Amino acid sequence: MCDSVVGLCAAGVGLWYGGLVDRMIVDLDSVSDSEIDTADLIYGLSGIAEFIVYVVAAVAFLVWLFRVRANAELLSPGGHRRGKPWVFFGWVVPIVNFWFPKQVVDDIWYASTRDGSASKGLIDAWWAAWLVGSLVSNFAGRLLFRAEDLETLAAAARFDTVSIGLMLVAAVLAIGVIRRISNAQEQHLQATSAAPAAHGGYPAY
Repeated sequence: MCDSVVGLCAAGVGLWYGGLVDRMIVDLDSVSDSEIDTADLIYGLSGIAEFIVYVVAAVAFLVWLFRVRANAELLSPGGHRRGKPWVFFGWVVPIVNFWFPKQVVDDIWYASTRDGSASKGLIDAWWAAWLVGSLVSNFAGRLLFRAEDLETLAAAARFDTVSIGLMLVAAVLAIGVIRRISNAQEQHLQATSAAPAAHGGYPAY
């Protein structure tokens, strides 16, 4: 929830900053040096706050992912295409980070659902939003880093705002993914615990 609030604030700052740059494009003298300095400071601080919250949320997500992956391995020991180290490294290794994390989550989902046939449309939507948002964010960062004129700076601010919007959508969908997988594993555990005698005792899940 906190990351969503910070994201909304950062998006608002991005729109405001882009508007300020537009004013400068039309008439540079319409914006004072103090306004420019203040805008640069606020825009920079919003980016730092957004990054910190993103890191905290990413760590929390990875902790959850490792836990449900461990559960999924008990439910389906041979049903995972990627080894456990890829639960983390799949996100940071270039090129493969476009599909390895999705495969890891897909396999956890298939192992966690009792019949393995439940729709994973929510997971597909989450991954699409996160992937596109990441690409747009990367593009915005490159524009901002290389900006040598006001037009490019304004474009970078707007692309950044778009990326924040996509990441907010991805965050909302991620909450749904977390709940569905966690609930599926809990239901699987309850169904298994209901008949311990059939498994020779209580399961070590």
